[in-house]
Amino acid sequence: MTATCSGEVIIAGGGLAGSEAAWQLAARGVQVRLYEMRPGKMTPAHETPLLAELVCSNSLGGERTTTPAGILKAELSRMDSLIMKCAEESRVPAGNALAVDRNAFARLVNDLVSEHPNVEVVRKELTEIPREPAIIATGPLTSDAMAKAISELTGEKFLYFFDAVAPIVDISTVDMTKAFRANRYGTEGDYINCPMNKEEYALFWRELVNAETAPRHSFEEEGARRFEGCLPVEVIAKRGEQTLLYGPLRPVGFRDANAGAEPYAVVQLRQDNNEGTLYNIVGFQTNLKWGEQERVFRLIPALRNAEFVRKGVMHRNLFVCAPEALDAKLRFRGREALYLAGQASGVEGYMESTATGLAAALFAYAGIRGLPDFSFPRETAVGSLINYLQSALPEAFQPMNVNLGIFPKLSGRKIYKRTERCQAYASRSAAALEKFIAGNAGLFEKNDPSL
Repeated sequence: MTATCSGEVIIAGGGLAGSEAAWQLAARGVQVRLYEMRPGKMTPAHETPLLAELVCSNSLGGERTTTPAGILKAELSRMDSLIMKCAEESRVPAGNALAVDRNAFARLVNDLVSEHPNVEVVRKELTEIPREPAIIATGPLTSDAMAKAISELTGEKFLYFFDAVAPIVDISTVDMTKAFRANRYGTEGDYINCPMNKEEYALFWRELVNAETAPRHSFEEEGARRFEGCLPVEVIAKRGEQTLLYGPLRPVGFRDANAGAEPYAVVQLRQDNNEGTLYNIVGFQTNLKWGEQERVFRLIPALRNAEFVRKGVMHRNLFVCAPEALDAKLRFRGREALYLAGQASGVEGYMESTATGLAAALFAYAGIRGLPDFSFPRETAVGSLINYLQSALPEAFQPMNVNLGIFPKLSGRKIYKRTERCQAYASRSAAALEKFIAGNAGLFEKNDPSL
């Protein structure tokens, strides 16, 4: 059954993708009705009713164009991304990464979208597929009713994987005599680093792998997939005593001034708010029971008396099998103007979700205005992400974040140094995007030049 409504584009979901899509369409003079079920119906991970709430890390990833994540951010900024604009205005120190004060960021997005004259925000759960044109951006925490509606539309069950949230600590309760500020390889320090020696790490590891986890959910019993980028720290630890030392506790590039040597292991804390009073534990997504989190994580010397203002939790992330469910314009196959954006489309990451929201909005806008057909250049990060959603093998499909492997190979001589190779990809991407924008002027004209 399909809900009926007329006169505007309907967007289901007010996360990063939905907010970006709403803004892009509204800025082009399109009336938007944005449905967000919060606060009437909350998810296992959200804590506020704000649009674009970040439920996991407050880091949006690297921003140097010598990284794939930086290439994607440069493209989004060039296309006037709302999410990028708000991230820049609410950023907190995080070395070479773009991290934000999560509450300030969400409030900024929420206010800009809600107050736009072309946007109506409806605080109500959509339980049916909306009439077209519409963009479904309900995210990985899609409600059961909408998940069922999408499954009936595609004729397939949703795929899903586990995701988890890392704890946040009050920095005033961290023992700075047992921690130090630095970024890796001696650069200026935005991160607080909590070192451990071999004996301290061994005790921490033993207690971590033997700690009690929260009760298993039914979706775990049904064979949900594990996504490598979102594994709980205790799951990584159970792969071997040394595994964490090559992951979130990697000590390479640090020197503990107190000990005068490279630490055996390093736990990093990243600033979580503008005031610098809250820090999250990097890479410590967890499904441990709350009491166990405090007991085990306080074995880290600098956190012995730490106050945990938010505990880690685990939740299920839904996504479709994009190669079978979606076409090259992010439309559900067989539908003229019904788009899917965000993590439910099969991308992984905040900025990747934002990119699909922006792309879906432009595809929808072109259809509404009768503009020439287009596709994003394959040389761009946005184009490469969309191509991955089309070209991946359905039987092995997994959510994908931006990486050099999804870009077309460079032509000419082989470049061995990674930073130089990535810069070549970045230069090619920027040139392709400029050509694309110049050739699709109608797509990028906005009714309000101040937006």
